[in-house]
This record gives sequence, C-alpha cells and structure tokens, in this order.
Amino acid sequence: WANMNLQDSASPIMEQLIYFHDHALMIIIMILMVVSYMMIAMVFNKYINRFLLEGQMIELAWTIAPAVILVFIAVPSLRLLYLMDEINTPTVTLKTIGHQWYWSYEYSDFAKVEFDSYMIPQNEMENNMFRLLDVDNRAALPMNTFIRIIVTAADVLHSWTIPSLGVKADATPGRLNQISFLINRPGILYGQCSEICGANH
Repeated sequence: WANMNLQDSASPIMEQLIYFHDHALMIIIMILMVVSYMMIAMVFNKYINRFLLEGQMIELAWTIAPAVILVFIAVPSLRLLYLMDEINTPTVTLKTIGHQWYWSYEYSDFAKVEFDSYMIPQNEMENNMFRLLDVDNRAALPMNTFIRIIVTAADVLHSWTIPSLGVKADATPGRLNQISFLINRPGILYGQCSEICGANH
C-alpha cells in the first residue's frame, strides 16, 4: 500500500493498461535522454558556424521523427481503447446506483437481490480495515466470467471505479452506462467514487 507503482492487475484489461503505461514511459525516457544530450552538448559546445542558416536534412528528420514516435504510441493506445469498449456476452449483470454517499447494488440474473453498501465510518473501524475503502456490504462477483456492470445515479454525478480491474464508469442520473470485464485473480478488490460528488465523497 505504500508504493509508487500501479496496483496489481486483477483483469486482462488492467494488465494491458500496465503494459501500455510501461511502453509509453520507455518512449518518454528515450526522448528525454536524447533531448537532454542535445541540450547539454549545445551548452558546452564552443564551436559556432555563422554561415549555417538552414539544414534541410536535419529539419526533415526532426519533423518525421515525432510523427513516427506518435504512431508508436497511438497504435497500442487505440487497440487498448477498442478492447476496453468491447462488450462480451455476460454471465452476470450487476446494476450499481450511486447515491450521496453510498452505492446500491442489484443482482437480477438468478434471484432478485438488492442491498446498499456504505463506507465504514472511521470510529467503527477495526485494526485490519482500510480507511475510506472498507464497506459494510461487499458486492460479490465470480472469477473467470464475463461480467456486465450497469451504472446509474439517483442524485448527482458519481463515478464507479475499481482501479485494479482498470474499469471506471460515470454514473449519471437518468442515464444507464455499461462496462464489461473479466476478473482473473481472486481477492478483495477496493473501489471508490472518482467524481467529486459532495461532502462525504
């Protein structure tokens, strides 16, 4: 919990997001190294050429190079964007409704089950609980199964998020948004509202 890295992935989409993050970061580090070298070389270089007014080859190179770099970032990014929006045939559907300041969950596939999930207040927490993350009623979802989440809100804008799954859906009053994912690692996954929705957000 006290590190600077991304959370461990619990879904294939989050795994791909982490790979893309590392891929983009590597390109950025390489750009930083090349630009830093050029800047340092120019600062400490004592030679100047007063007659060099233009260099068409170098200008062509530093026009084409950024375009090629952007392609290397854009192609995996677009692939991932389409993967995240892909909706597979779900086995389980869970409806989540955002309220100020709790979530309501509804299972309707097999038996109709509805419950509210409130964050545990700080004065009621036990030693092994996480502040601002633990709730009184947890939603249970199966592993290695395609799951569809239908998200809406009852009052103001909310955003249903589980970072380790790489999913985030805006909860808007009067509108249904859906996301689909597959959990490939068992455990307790913590989420939160990622929209500033009021005092107890």
